[in-house]
Amino acid sequence: MTSVSSRARSVASAFMIGALAGCGALPPGAISDKSCGPGFDAFERDTLFFGRAIPAGGQVSDAQWAGFLDATVTPAFPQGLTVLDAVGQWRGASGGVVREPLKLVVLLHPRTAKDDAAIANIIDTYRKNFGQEAVLQERQSVCVRF
Repeated sequence: MTSVSSRARSVASAFMIGALAGCGALPPGAISDKSCGPGFDAFERDTLFFGRAIPAGGQVSDAQWAGFLDATVTPAFPQGLTVLDAVGQWRGASGGVVREPLKLVVLLHPRTAKDDAAIANIIDTYRKNFGQEAVLQERQSVCVRF
């Protein structure tokens, strides 16, 4: 009976090791190239929501936004991006509702540590440069074809 238990534990351990080996390959919820279908690649779509109201007063001007985009975002994602104008609202840390114009930046990219660090730097730079409480980041796994 001991040999059966040892064998069962060994099989179970081998199964768990095999199952866990794939965990590092893709982030949770990610899709693989195989699940995308022929001609499509598995990418991440990050949408960043940049509020333009400056808490200390005023608004991020078009010139300031263009400078930030040119100096910080474009060098990090030279392969391309999309910028959309929007209006949004959210509840700030003070509890009050903030309504403001926004710039949405949509990034399509393979999931890499380099891109994750670049996005974190973009968010941090915007927050520091314009005194922002937060920049919303939304991430989805998508299939793309160029």
